[in-house]
Amino acid sequence: MAEPVGMLKVIVVQGKRLVIRDFKSSDPYVIVKLGNQTAKTKVINSCLNPVWNEELSFSLMDPVGVLNLEVFDKDRFKADDKMGHAHLSLQPLVSAARLRQILGVSSGETTLRKVIPDPDNCLVRESSVSCVNGEVVQDVWLRLCGVESGEIQLKIKLMDPPAAAAAAPPPP
Repeated sequence: MAEPVGMLKVIVVQGKRLVIRDFKSSDPYVIVKLGNQTAKTKVINSCLNPVWNEELSFSLMDPVGVLNLEVFDKDRFKADDKMGHAHLSLQPLVSAARLRQILGVSSGETTLRKVIPDPDNCLVRESSVSCVNGEVVQDVWLRLCGVESGEIQLKIKLMDPPAAAAAAPPPP
């Protein structure tokens, strides 16, 4: 049976060098999926380097899955065009959160682990999982697959489930 791991907050920060799908530009938006949960950003009109800064929330269950995202160009009169997709394994984030609990890290900023680009993710470059004032955070740049160019920046935060937060010792 699936066990709750916590609340996952995914901040879709921005996109860079997205592909043109309209005449001279695109109207991009991002769909993020975790298991059977789906959330969507707003559309940014006529922009290949959009800034969303939108926070999307998901319930994270064990076994931990993969975070998938797809970027689309909003079209008024026909089906939206695909602008690429990416994925990221959440296992490194979850194992770093468990390490934080074991170490009892709750204040300041501590790097818990590094994640390097590999087949389990679409990372552009190495990413750090850190504990920032009690929150486990990973800042990532993902390369979009299936298209000529494009990257998406996400900031991912794993919040403790209520039961684990209640069972955790109080900060010193």
